[in-house]
Amino acid sequence: MAESSPAVERAESAARSYAAERDDAIRLADWLLGLLREEWGRPAELVGSLGVDLEAILADLAGSAGSSPVAPDSSALFAAARGYSLSLRGDPDFTTDALLLAVIASDYVYSTELSRSGFDLIRMENALRGESIAAESAGIEIEPFRVVDAPDVTAAARIVDANLNRARESLRVLDDYARFLLNDAFLTGQFKRLRHRLAEASATLPAHLLLGSRDTRRDVGTSLSAAGEYTRTSTAKVAETNLKRLQESLRSLEEFGKVLSAPFAAAVEAIRYEAYTLEKLLDRGATAADKLQSATLYVLLTGSQCDAALDWTIAEAASGGATVFQMREKDLTDRELLDRARRMRDWTRRAGALFIVNDRPDIAKLAEADGVHLGQGDLPIADARKILGPDALIGVSTHNLGQVREAILDAADYLGTGPTFPSSTKEFDSFPGLEFVRQVVGETTLPAFVLGGIHARNVHEVAAAGGRRIAVSAAIARAADPAAAARALCGILSASTGN
Repeated sequence: MAESSPAVERAESAARSYAAERDDAIRLADWLLGLLREEWGRPAELVGSLGVDLEAILADLAGSAGSSPVAPDSSALFAAARGYSLSLRGDPDFTTDALLLAVIASDYVYSTELSRSGFDLIRMENALRGESIAAESAGIEIEPFRVVDAPDVTAAARIVDANLNRARESLRVLDDYARFLLNDAFLTGQFKRLRHRLAEASATLPAHLLLGSRDTRRDVGTSLSAAGEYTRTSTAKVAETNLKRLQESLRSLEEFGKVLSAPFAAAVEAIRYEAYTLEKLLDRGATAADKLQSATLYVLLTGSQCDAALDWTIAEAASGGATVFQMREKDLTDRELLDRARRMRDWTRRAGALFIVNDRPDIAKLAEADGVHLGQGDLPIADARKILGPDALIGVSTHNLGQVREAILDAADYLGTGPTFPSSTKEFDSFPGLEFVRQVVGETTLPAFVLGGIHARNVHEVAAAGGRRIAVSAAIARAADPAAAARALCGILSASTGN
């Protein structure tokens, strides 16, 4: 999160004290006085660079402070200041000069009044960009600030008001979809967060300007409707439609918002990009859920740890209910690894099962595997996706909720969660255990395979913790009868979950 400077804190404290002396709410002039009186402050230097008489400005502000507009909450002003700092410097950590612009821009009428005395916003922005210095050194006169015509501001405000309503409504629909249809706490939280960020951005605009521009009775669009507007073929279609509606509304907000406030437009742009990410997450989640719909038993195989031939083990385990097989080999050369992968691809294809390669997207690509499984130290998902393409399954091992959330945002198709119990085929430093299983189940509906030391004697504990899918190794690889072992595991899971 962006941080303010100590000077910002001092200016805020001064503004509060000025208001307290009048026994009044904090007003915009209080903020301006606090910022401009800051010793060696950047705002005073900035205003002075415009040729404004600072002492005269301070006197005017002090005399009119009680009649200036009430200031927005400091959180709204700080959000606008972050927007200015990002726009002008590419840095979310803002200082007093960016906050000065945010205060002036927070009320259109007041900003216009200040501009007429030379205290104008556009020239300040130019000065912060360094454009004024470059222009003066080149002997170029900077065009003075021109107040946007009131009718144009009103029209832009009307469009912004309408699209804020559209965006908020779409986010509410998406929130409900993630919460009640998907039962996905993570995605629900993401849509709630976007709603709050949009509210924070809109709070930087004068409410009276938006509401004053609203004219629903004369809105020609209220009587128009498009074909199919009242038809939705599924709840997923509802979500898809509202995602597009959200993105379109945010684009309109960004463009027409520039007429009213540059920081507001910058904040909306950031929200729009996040909406694109969430659309990708919903799409990846649906694709993975479809491919892995019936997958409850995932088998990890290392040739040296199998008591029987790999091809026989795969065929037998698949006949018992295993639907995903992973090649997990750490000691083969690349040439041996590729040869093993191609043969396992052939065997899993005959068994009608999915085939995943551990760690190596390049080997997975060459062997025509269905996907790759990545550990925390392996290639990032985005880079693996570049190698494998959009349709491949990419799973990620996770050991805590932070890694789970990161994997979801990176558009993983499924999760490996654990380790849950000590394993006879792999050593682990720590065990998140069954509590982690409960956390993951409560956090996301993305397919999650619980792994680590799972066998027929403890799988019911996994199911009791909410686990619906498991990944095993020794329970199949070292079983005398892999088909019976797979059948037993699937049967316990099915009985425990009621499926």
